[in-house]
Amino acid sequence: MARMHTRRRGASGSDKPAADEPPEWSDVDEDAVEERVVELAEQGFDPSQIGMKLRDEGVQGTPIPNVKLATGKKVTTILEENDAAADVPEDLRNLLEKAVRLREHVEENGQDHQNRRALQNTESKIRRLVDYYRGDQVDEDFKYSYENAVDLLE
Repeated sequence: MARMHTRRRGASGSDKPAADEPPEWSDVDEDAVEERVVELAEQGFDPSQIGMKLRDEGVQGTPIPNVKLATGKKVTTILEENDAAADVPEDLRNLLEKAVRLREHVEENGQDHQNRRALQNTESKIRRLVDYYRGDQVDEDFKYSYENAVDLLE
């Protein structure tokens, strides 16, 4: 499959091994995992960062290779159940931060055409992603603009 904004094809990436149950050596109680997930979210970590922290540090010294296998729920589902979910989905937030940084850079450096193009591509991705999330996690009447992005990030 080709990339979104180029004609080139991307390099293939690795896949996680297929598994239906958690490994035998990772026998942590699922309530303890959920408590740790909520605790990390309250400390300000994003769902992807929470997964990496659980993989590296674990719960009670035991690593958790996959939260979904250990608890039966995804990290975002656990956060939603405990009212610790973010206002804006993580992927949209990251794109908004990138667009704000690029906009500020392009305003300072008007001749930087490469980053002007990168800003156009990023804003295009944001509009596509907002359409995907519209109604569920983003307001129905949300329209992307630089001002709206700055407001959402504050």
